[in-house]
Formats: sequence, C-alpha cells, structure tokens
Amino acid sequence: MKYQLGDDILVLHSNEEGKVVEIINDKMVMIEVRGVKFPAYMDQIDFPYFKRFTEKKLIPSKKLEPKTYIDQLPKEKPQPNKLKVANGVWLSFIPKFELDDFNDEVVDVLKIHLINNTDQHLKFIYQQQFNGISNFELLNEIQPFHDFYLHDIDFAAVNDSPLFSIEFSLKNSQKNKAPHFETALKLKPKQVFQKVEALKENNEPTFSYLLYEKYPDKEVEYFPLDSLVAKGFKVYDAGKAREHLPPARSVIDLHIEKLADNFASMSNFEMLTLQLKELEKWIDISVAHHQFELIVIHGVGSGKLREEIHEYLKTRKEVKYFINQYDTRFGYGATIVYFEFK
Repeated sequence: MKYQLGDDILVLHSNEEGKVVEIINDKMVMIEVRGVKFPAYMDQIDFPYFKRFTEKKLIPSKKLEPKTYIDQLPKEKPQPNKLKVANGVWLSFIPKFELDDFNDEVVDVLKIHLINNTDQHLKFIYQQQFNGISNFELLNEIQPFHDFYLHDIDFAAVNDSPLFSIEFSLKNSQKNKAPHFETALKLKPKQVFQKVEALKENNEPTFSYLLYEKYPDKEVEYFPLDSLVAKGFKVYDAGKAREHLPPARSVIDLHIEKLADNFASMSNFEMLTLQLKELEKWIDISVAHHQFELIVIHGVGSGKLREEIHEYLKTRKEVKYFINQYDTRFGYGATIVYFEFK
C-alpha cells in the first residue's frame, strides 16, 4: 500500500495539501483538506515532499478590476519545452519526518522509489533483504522518464544494512543490448545518516543512488567455428541454450529415497555421490536461470551430507553465502543458498 494513515498528501488537480485519514480499499483513500473529508483515488493524489522543496515563493498576483474581461487579459507567453535529461536509473529515498518527544524532527520511515531517467521502457525484478532474509519482492515494469514507488522501510532498519537487488531487462528487446543484467545496492548506516543530515541542511527532499547510467550492450565473444564445421562437427546456436534448460526449482530434496528406488542396496559412498551429483545439477540450473536463492533439504541425521554440501557450496563462485538455521518447515534440516551474479 503506497499510502498509510496520517501520510501528508497533495491533491493534484487543486494543488492543496491534506492528510490520509482512512484507507478505503486498494484504489481509494479518505483524505482531509482544510477540515473537509472526502474520498479520492490514489492516482489523484501524491506525496507533497517534492513540491515543498522545489516550489518557488509565489509572487502575489495583481487583482483584476471588477469589469476586466477575459479577452482583455494579457496573453501568456509560451514557455520553452523542458528537456528531459537522460542520466540513468536511480534508487531514490524520501525520508518522512516526525517530531519526537523532545519536539525534534527525526526520520520515521524511508519511502523508496525507482527513478528511470532514460528513454527505455524497462522490466525489473526487485528484491530487498535484511541480513540475507528477503523482506520485499516485486516484479513490474517502469516507463521512460517515470518514477515508480516500491515500498517503505523503517528508518531504524538501516542499522541492518539493507540490501537492494534489481534485475533489469528491456520491455522491447534489442539485438545489440544485453538480455538482462543485475545490479545491487547495500546501504551503510553511517553513510545514510550523513546523507540525511546533508539533506536537512540543504533543504532537499531526497537522496539517491545511481544504479546504472546506460543499459549495457550485449557481450559478444567470437570463436572461429569454420574449422570445426569443416571437420564435420555440428555447431548449434548457444543463444537458445536456456530454452532447453529444465525449469528452475526454489526447493530441492536430497533425501536418498527421493532420488533412487533401489537405495537399500547402495553403499553409503554411492548414496552420498548420487546426492552430491543431484546438488551440483540443480546449482548449475539455478545459476543458468539467475535465481536469487535455492533451498536445499538434506535432513539432520549424522550431519555428513550437510557438511559435504557446505564444502561444495564454498567452491562455487556464484554462491554469495549460505545459512543453515532453524526453519518452521524443515527444522535444521535445510540450507538456504544465496547467489550473486556479476
């Protein structure tokens, strides 16, 4: 939900400020403006922070004489078109202030927006994490030179060094552009506190981080294949390899009874070898699909399988980290693997 009770808002058609006093549904809220309450669609209102910090002091307009007619008013001079500056894609944070018990202005929450200052229509997969645990995920798209409200986080949560990961792709794919690419931002508490103080001192509404300036071109690697073709080898289009991959899984179960029917006649070494081969297969598939995470169920038992799994994960450069902690679904019998792609 973009708005919450008590949020300051701006009525777009009248440029008046008010507050949200009731959430009606996912499309409408009840607002109060100068003591008057009335319902409004969410696309009819916006946050007033940009207006407060960017509007210039109004010059009192001259009062018209009682008998001045419309055709006697001076014609307004045409204003030059504002040029849209393409300076990249940004993650923007708008602090929402409130007064504490000592009447000091402090930050309550950070409102997070994705800013697309490019001429490209983008699709994106957004994920925000605290200490490796996913807090918010979103799949959507953003038009050229538009901003997109994502969600809020408590300002106190900045102490947990939140991580923001976004995978971008073009709405209309281009042959010379990368099919997709990922970028990530990790906030450092001290740095954020300094930015907020500078923001207050300079009377600015927001602070932002550049995610990328220009959508990357497709990486092309050339390899001479003519000699292979001449020797009778078949050459296939590697660009279509992902089409033939098995679908990715978010959870895999390595219990031996899930992998083999005749496991009773297998030695411990044979069972462990089969389990590790199955692990390697699904790690490769997860990497090929650029998954964010994979849950590996191994059970508790003697702990031998878990140890072998953890040793293998340490050898994979795509694995950012993994954790084995208590889960209501699996107890201590599962490891969550988090991937990182460069």
